[in-house]
Amino acid sequence: MEIAILLALILVNGLFAMSEIALVTARKARLQRHIDEGDRGAMAAVKLGEDPTRFLSTVQIGITSIGVLNGVVGESTLAAPLGVWLQGFGISATTAGYVATAIVVAGLTYFSIVLGELVPKRLGQLAPEAIARMAARPISFLAVASTPFVKLLSSSTRLVLRLLGVKANRGPA
Repeated sequence: MEIAILLALILVNGLFAMSEIALVTARKARLQRHIDEGDRGAMAAVKLGEDPTRFLSTVQIGITSIGVLNGVVGESTLAAPLGVWLQGFGISATTAGYVATAIVVAGLTYFSIVLGELVPKRLGQLAPEAIARMAARPISFLAVASTPFVKLLSSSTRLVLRLLGVKANRGPA
């Protein structure tokens, strides 16, 4: 069951990563054609593109939360049994615990990067407009649901950019 939960978390992370790259790379002109046909997903995608810091904050909240949950679930459910198994090879309990945690973290990191980041981002690059149209409305909903935290992150990002002397507009010119 724990493996299924971990896999589900990695795949949800992949949906966030794929949505992010699709929304960033989707061409407004192509989305506009769909808007002209009444596509509400395309309209939501364009609207998200007008305030990229807001939707990027929303996506980052999702990705970071999933990463933390993945670590908690993975370490708490997989490291202990692996540590006990390693003790069967004469490794001390303390060392076995550290080694087991390192193995679990390395394995989760590998699968999270491949299945939760690289493959989904590549898919998002291959069909950005189609994926942006499908992802925009759920991301918009999540942005509304997490508005207080998104506002904090967005404001913090704008402040840091301003402190760095970067003039960042709200969207593409």
